[in-house]
Parts: sequence; structure tokens; C-alpha cells
Amino acid sequence: QVQLVESGGGLVQPGGSLRLSCAASGGSISDYAMGWYRQALGKQREWVATITNGGSTVYADSVKGRFTISRDNAKNTVSLQMNKLKPEDTAAYYCKLIRIGPGYWGQGTQVTVSS
Repeated sequence: QVQLVESGGGLVQPGGSLRLSCAASGGSISDYAMGWYRQALGKQREWVATITNGGSTVYADSVKGRFTISRDNAKNTVSLQMNKLKPEDTAAYYCKLIRIGPGYWGQGTQVTVSS
């Protein structure tokens, strides 16, 4: 069973940047699409970005042009570079291995954007 562990969250000022990483173990992610999702306090989890096994990317309108998802299959990792952060980006961020049926989720990493 694949296990996913996110890292890289923290406190950042508006306009700042963070890079989140998701490390997979117990199996290879290379054949799967991977996604980032986020959940703000009191809100439903929402999709942020997806990268296919072929490297194609798609983003939510709210982060397009500011966030970049990437993958390194050799290292079995997926990353999310977040620039020009806004207070509304504050949330717990989760990575997901996307497959038919239930996917695999990480435990999340908190991102707080505040001055």
C-alpha cells in the first residue's frame, strides 16, 4: 500500500512563497496521476492541481499562474511550488495518488499565510 507524506508547510507572509513536497513509499507513483488538495478550517476539501503520469498539469482557477505542480518519478515525489501567496490560501494541503476507486491520501501539511 502506498503511503504519502507531505512536508514544507509553515507560516508565510502574503506575497511570499512555499514549496510543498509529497514523498511516496510502498509503491511507485510513476503510473498514476497525482493531485494536491486543500482544506481550510470549517470548509470542504477542494482540489488545487493535478499532474498526470505523462506530466500534463491542470490547476484550479484560484491558483492558476501562482502555483506549479511537478513530479520526480525517480525520487517518487510530487511538489507544489506556491508563489504570491494570499491569506485565502491558508489551509491544510494534502497530496493524493489518483486511481480508479479510492485513492491514497497523505496526512497533510499546514500552510498559513498571514502578516
